[in-house]
Amino acid sequence: MLFTVLDPRHLPSKYTADTSKASRGSIISADGFHIATTKKLFKAVVNTRYIDPQKKDLFVELFSIYSGINKKEITKKINAHKGVVVLSYNIPQIQAHYLKKLSAELRRLNVFLALKNPRTGLLSVHGLNIIESGESREYNYGNLLTPIIGYPHKLEEDGYTFVKGVKGLEKRFDDELSARQDGYSRGKRDVNSYIILNKKSFTKPQINGLDIKITIPVALQIKIEKMLDQMKVELDAKQVMFALMDSTKGDVLTMASSNRYLPKEIKKSDYPSLNSGMIEYSFEPGSVLKPITFSLLLEKKLVNPYDLVNGHNGRFKIGRKMIRDEHKFDWLSAEDVIVHSSNVGIAQLAQKLSGYEFYEGLKKFGFAKRSTPDLIYEKAGSIPSVKRLENQIYKATSAYGYGLQANLMQLLRAYSAFNNNGRMVYPKLLHSFINEYNQETLLPYEKSVPAITSTTAQRMKRILIKTVNKGTGVKTITPGLEVGGKTGTAHIVEDGRYVNKYNTSFIGFVNDKTHKYTMGVVVVQPKKSQFAAQTAVPVFKKAIDIMVEDGYLQPDIIE
Repeated sequence: MLFTVLDPRHLPSKYTADTSKASRGSIISADGFHIATTKKLFKAVVNTRYIDPQKKDLFVELFSIYSGINKKEITKKINAHKGVVVLSYNIPQIQAHYLKKLSAELRRLNVFLALKNPRTGLLSVHGLNIIESGESREYNYGNLLTPIIGYPHKLEEDGYTFVKGVKGLEKRFDDELSARQDGYSRGKRDVNSYIILNKKSFTKPQINGLDIKITIPVALQIKIEKMLDQMKVELDAKQVMFALMDSTKGDVLTMASSNRYLPKEIKKSDYPSLNSGMIEYSFEPGSVLKPITFSLLLEKKLVNPYDLVNGHNGRFKIGRKMIRDEHKFDWLSAEDVIVHSSNVGIAQLAQKLSGYEFYEGLKKFGFAKRSTPDLIYEKAGSIPSVKRLENQIYKATSAYGYGLQANLMQLLRAYSAFNNNGRMVYPKLLHSFINEYNQETLLPYEKSVPAITSTTAQRMKRILIKTVNKGTGVKTITPGLEVGGKTGTAHIVEDGRYVNKYNTSFIGFVNDKTHKYTMGVVVVQPKKSQFAAQTAVPVFKKAIDIMVEDGYLQPDIIE
């Protein structure tokens, strides 16, 4: 009795602590759908030494029902090792909630034995433990919006698995999406080991990462992607890309590619698709650059749209370079050089520009600069130096889109000037940040910048509409809508030489009475045809039809 009285008793702590891991934020579409979300994962751990042999079957039966794991698999795991066994590493949060209830029920049914600790001599019971083990990134719409949305990779810290962005929006806004602060509570406990919250307890709140809301609606993106998939097959192309932007504000409504992947199941064959072609694929734009060149001539008052230009019957030599046209012309007006896409005509007109004027004009249109702050790893492309542009041959070939590199979004941004009174807007993908209290912070628009005067822009707009109505873009005509644009076809360079492969494009705009949109299509190496009128133009027209169908455009048709 004396020993019992004097021996210090092991009393459980009056205090307890609890931690909770904060989660990564979601990526939400313009129409409110969660494209990328975070799912918490839990692991189920049991010490097999404490399972009553007489009630092992009961444990297996109940755990199988609550977890959905096959009974044979559970039995195999608990028989293979005596001691601590992880029954599952990937238990979803809802299942974990029910398994915690099961743990308490198993204790009530005395499924676990009270065993003496050999070091302390005290009896203890170790039951079923459900422990938060990490988080998993879920993409609820499969390959939708890839590669723009990007993908993450897994990291581990103190046994907890979390994700960080590697590409796309996941990488660009990784700091904003990442969990900000884990929760922690400490204080006196009640008989059920729950923390008693009072003045003496301490609580640090859990702060999750911000949700980011983008400008792209899921409904439109799905339809455009499906159309691009069909056109890739029909044109036998390596890739088909499309982008759509509000011409006055810059909101991007669609950025889509036919080459996509599942962010959680990336295969070796997906590697070429991981880069976002809309900003990371630079190419020689070809004839879609002719309106840019022509607008610089108009801006400097070096040409009148009605001036006559000698077409030289489709063949014109500058130095050692023979410039050819697909269609032969004797004489045509300066604006018809654009309408009928004459290389011979624009090569002659471009000679009126000095190398400095041409170089500065291309820079003013945003070439060799990043098109948007909302995307990462953009290839800015290149333009020839002032010295090179003083050379007649370089000046001529650059005038119709050879000798410089650009991506789809740079071209889209440049063409927005023709549909926005000479001012270029920045493509904007990020609409707002949303915190865990559902408070939304709208992101400001980048200030539009002047590329050309309003007068020049209006003239170019009329020329591009004429190009659709009477020139290379006739297949995009849509009654009741104002459609303008320019086709482009350019050879591809391999190992420093032009080969018999092509990229085709159509960049332009489409407007109704209340909406103004800038749109662009790039078809990479179509085998069906080398002509943009037969490849990029049909994609552009199908996109217009989808926009009409979904109410983004309302044709003004008088019956």
